[in-house]
Amino acid sequence: MSYQATFGQPLLTFPELDKSPLSIRAKALVFVDPRSQQLRQALEHLAPQLVPVLIRGETGTGKELLARQIHRASDRAGLFVSVNCAAISPTYADAELFGYSAGTQGGTASSRAGWFGSANGGTLYLDEIADLPLRIQGKLLAALENREVTRVGASQPQPVDVRLVAASSIDLALVVSAGRFNERLYHYLREGGLYLPALRERVGDILPLAEYFVGIYSARLDRPVPLISLDAQRALEVYKWPGNTRELENVIHFALLVSTGEEIQLEHLSLGV
Repeated sequence: MSYQATFGQPLLTFPELDKSPLSIRAKALVFVDPRSQQLRQALEHLAPQLVPVLIRGETGTGKELLARQIHRASDRAGLFVSVNCAAISPTYADAELFGYSAGTQGGTASSRAGWFGSANGGTLYLDEIADLPLRIQGKLLAALENREVTRVGASQPQPVDVRLVAASSIDLALVVSAGRFNERLYHYLREGGLYLPALRERVGDILPLAEYFVGIYSARLDRPVPLISLDAQRALEVYKWPGNTRELENVIHFALLVSTGEEIQLEHLSLGV
């Protein structure tokens, strides 16, 4: 899928993500605002370097989308594997990340590669890395530095070639100070740092993003693409967007569900609801 914003620069598009289980916002990054343009330049510099990357940004800004673009621009042949660290069971964290040998997890007859093994030759994305159990953080650093993992129940390590991209919506330096994050891992991740500004900090992206979502959801609803009225445009630009891009997507979707004419009007926008 390709889309050209009417307000300025073209979007980066990812047609290979069209079948992704992510929401439709994962199909394009909008880089129109000057701050976003700076971010794109930094991304283009970091992506081929294969250094670890730490993406900072509020919830809903699209950190995973940025991570996917880093993977895509790095030309790594392996998979992009996305893991939500908050969903990792502390009890089974070793097995989930590093894999296990047959017979070690409830007597299973088969082994499992784990997230590291699945990302071999590709990119491992750890979302909200601050939620990773502290005891696992040191093992993660060792696996990255030594480029090998030892599965639970195995006696010999296995080589892995994994690039790590991590994300956090909180300041990891504060978590380190509180003793809840491995300081060496923190400095390892900082080698490639990117900050994804909140939507309110890149106002120039708001209307192009809104138009993008109007086009996508109009196609989904099989209806003509409406315009966004001037009053609605002004309201979108001055609203602070605490939920960031994810909230904007939901607002536009709702507006298309309740509007019937050729324009999205101010009363169709569920801002702050």
